Amino acid sequence: MIPARVRRLLRWLCLVGWMLRVASPSHAAEGALAGSRPNIVVIITDDQGWGELSCHGNPVLRTPNLDRLHAESLRLTRFHVSPTCAPTRAALMTGRHEFRSGVTHTVNERERLDPRATLLPELMRRAGYSTGIFGKWHLGDEDEYQPGRRGFEKTVIHGAGGIGQTFPGSCGDVPGNTYHDPWVRHDGRFERRKGYCTDVFVDAAWEWIEEASRRRRPFLAWIAPNAPHDPFVSPGDEWERPYRDRGLPPVAVPYYAMIAHLDAAVGRLMARLDAAGLGRDTLVVFMTDNGHSVPGIFNGGMRAMKGTVYEGGIRVPSFWRWPGRLPSGVDAPPWTAHVDVLPTFLGLAGARVPDGVEGRSLLPLLGNPAAPWPGRLLFSHLGRWKTGGAREAAHQQGAVSDGRFKLVNDSELYDVVADPGESTNRIQDLPAVTARLRAAYRGWWDGILRDAQLNEWTMGPLLNPYAAAFSDSLGVLPSTEEQLRMDPTRKFMVDRAW
Repeated sequence: MIPARVRRLLRWLCLVGWMLRVASPSHAAEGALAGSRPNIVVIITDDQGWGELSCHGNPVLRTPNLDRLHAESLRLTRFHVSPTCAPTRAALMTGRHEFRSGVTHTVNERERLDPRATLLPELMRRAGYSTGIFGKWHLGDEDEYQPGRRGFEKTVIHGAGGIGQTFPGSCGDVPGNTYHDPWVRHDGRFERRKGYCTDVFVDAAWEWIEEASRRRRPFLAWIAPNAPHDPFVSPGDEWERPYRDRGLPPVAVPYYAMIAHLDAAVGRLMARLDAAGLGRDTLVVFMTDNGHSVPGIFNGGMRAMKGTVYEGGIRVPSFWRWPGRLPSGVDAPPWTAHVDVLPTFLGLAGARVPDGVEGRSLLPLLGNPAAPWPGRLLFSHLGRWKTGGAREAAHQQGAVSDGRFKLVNDSELYDVVADPGESTNRIQDLPAVTARLRAAYRGWWDGILRDAQLNEWTMGPLLNPYAAAFSDSLGVLPSTEEQLRMDPTRKFMVDRAW
């Protein structure tokens, strides 16, 4: 039996340990951020990878405004997303792996986010936030899937995954829409706006931010330009000129021009926030939705690109700027992901995180980049299997990582800390690590398959609903040619639509 005096000493030591833990800098910083209720501006660009920033070493591209944002931010340097765009956006909106919500593709009805899911903007509104989205939605173009019915109060968007895109079934934009002077859907009404698409969405966001800030309620502004997504429509000759005659692949010239123009738009937005006195009350998060989509350009030493589970496809920039509240110019290297954004924002809003959320709050790291960060496994999969082929697709661009080791396609093992370029396959050297990750991946795949097939056999409507709504707003019907183009019986022919 332990003497009473020893028991009292042990209890006292436990109490002191608990008090030291609570009073530690990381816990104190996390506590100061929880429920702080800042305005939140998210800027998420489309198909801009890790290497499309001069602050990340790009030898050709110049991004002075994003470089400044990088310098003023806490940077999550190992932040991971999904291999393509709609899946990343589904994970951001739910805090869960995208397959849990049936989003396994970017077209073929498999981009539609489960209507039973409760999304980030809905939860933020319940917490007293105003919410607005500007740009790309890409989680369902039918009316019941539109962002205005999923928690966003203000919507200024395009349809489908890109301006002017239309695919058989329900995924489509205004037919023939263009990057210059585009048609947008503003709170359900179609309007044509003057200017280049990036400016249209950023300027619409700023107009709403000004209005929202006068209401004395915190706001969430989700700014999602479609740039620099293909078809690489240049914002103008003056933006292309610095990138000509630089030995770039031809499509890289307008691609870099789009990013340089986007950089200027971000700079204009940041200047407006600061000039209006909102900068110190506003968390600005910059990130992208997947790796780049142009072969043969700078990629920061990483392997592959969009559409793969290698680092070049899923590791992206993640800058978090809140002057006076977050550390600036500091890197936070722990293993983080898109699923962490929802619980982090809810923590800042002082709201409860719903059951079933798979991500974890980033507040400890935002308060102290050196805070303890327990180990975890992150799973990635391209999806995009042929209809009915889900069960056999486990190792068709699928990966699991514990933050150091990464198993790819059940046949490649990389130490992504020592070898971020994933150049040396260690699968023969480390059988125990391989077995552990294989077992984890197998369990995850078996557990997620049913949810992943939610939209598997769904047939889209005869007429694309977004295009039909646009035609109806003009009082005209789509042409016979347009109707044929939207015939869902052709949907299975679409097997590679980024």
